[in-house]
Amino acid sequence: MSEVQTLMDMGFPRERVEYALEVTSNKGVEPAMEWLLAHVDDPIPSRQGAGESPSPGAQPAAAVDSSAGAASSSTSGSGETSAPVAKSLKCDECGKVLRDHTEVEYHAAKTGHTKFSESEEEKKALTEEEKKAQLALIEEKLKQKRIEREEREKTEALQREKNRIKSGKDMTEAKRRMEELEMKKIVEQRKREKDEEKAARDRVRAQIEADKAARKAREQKELGNTEPAPSVSSTTVSSPPSGVKSPPRDYTETRIQVRLQDGSTLQETFNVKEQLSAVRVFIQMKTGIESPFSLMTTFPRKLFAEDDYEKPLEVLGLVPSAVITMTKTPA
Repeated sequence: MSEVQTLMDMGFPRERVEYALEVTSNKGVEPAMEWLLAHVDDPIPSRQGAGESPSPGAQPAAAVDSSAGAASSSTSGSGETSAPVAKSLKCDECGKVLRDHTEVEYHAAKTGHTKFSESEEEKKALTEEEKKAQLALIEEKLKQKRIEREEREKTEALQREKNRIKSGKDMTEAKRRMEELEMKKIVEQRKREKDEEKAARDRVRAQIEADKAARKAREQKELGNTEPAPSVSSTTVSSPPSGVKSPPRDYTETRIQVRLQDGSTLQETFNVKEQLSAVRVFIQMKTGIESPFSLMTTFPRKLFAEDDYEKPLEVLGLVPSAVITMTKTPA
């Protein structure tokens, strides 16, 4: 519905409605209605421009009206009957009297009525009481519309605030969940790493204990097989010649002393069949050092290579005892 039709539906004439919209710069129904209510009795200026001049030969309106009146009088005086003049339009379906075709079109669009006819009945102007009642009704409608608009704006603002709060809470909750998941992953990763380190240490300890148990079992077996030698009289056995050497002794254990980088020492007994890597594992277990390091002997000076750690201690000449120095791995 247009603004003109809305104001006309409230009872204002079309000319005053169009003028009110023009005065209020077409800002809407409410400014135009306020102007109409404030200027109910004010006359509307003529639409004809002030600079326009009547065309040559044109007669004044008063002269035309007087001429028309004189002609009408003469016609009526001569006894001729004049035709009825239509002063309005009437809806045949509801009987409402309409001023012009604009009101007819608006009434048809509003009610859906289609049957109209010309009428000699003139649409009467509103009385003062009717004007006041209509103005009161219009003011009430305008007040109600303002209240509805304010309530609607409050509801929309409240809904926007609720949506904003809900969106902020959702984002905060999602962020918190992400942080919890990340923290859980970090904790699980650290726990897994600690478990792996503990399992590796347990394996090394078990290997060392197994080696010790095997070495102890071999020692007990060797002691059980050894028998005491019979006593020999000095008169029957003569001492060996001084030029004959005794056979080399068969060692089963070796004592290894390790000099650490901070100057402290470690000492442990190993089986001669154990590899040099067992000495390195022993150092790691005692010191907790995880960074790579190398081993060497000072006399004779020798830096053990990677393949030396797979060789037995007796092959490397570290029997029956040896001093090993811990050093940094060369770059």
